[in-house]
Amino acid sequence: MSKLKITLVRSLIGRPEPQRRTVRALGLTKTNSFVVQEDTPQIRGMINKVTHLLKVEEV
Repeated sequence: MSKLKITLVRSLIGRPEPQRRTVRALGLTKTNSFVVQEDTPQIRGMINKVTHLLKVEEV
């Protein structure tokens, strides 16, 4: 299974609470922080909800 490097590139200030929770559930805290996650349907769904805040790369 491949991995995804997910980087938070936009601030969460002024964003709705469900978007904030989704970003936190991905493991991201601050702008420009990144995590490496498995490429699963659940992670892909979370990414699709907040794609405007993230940069995603395959590792």
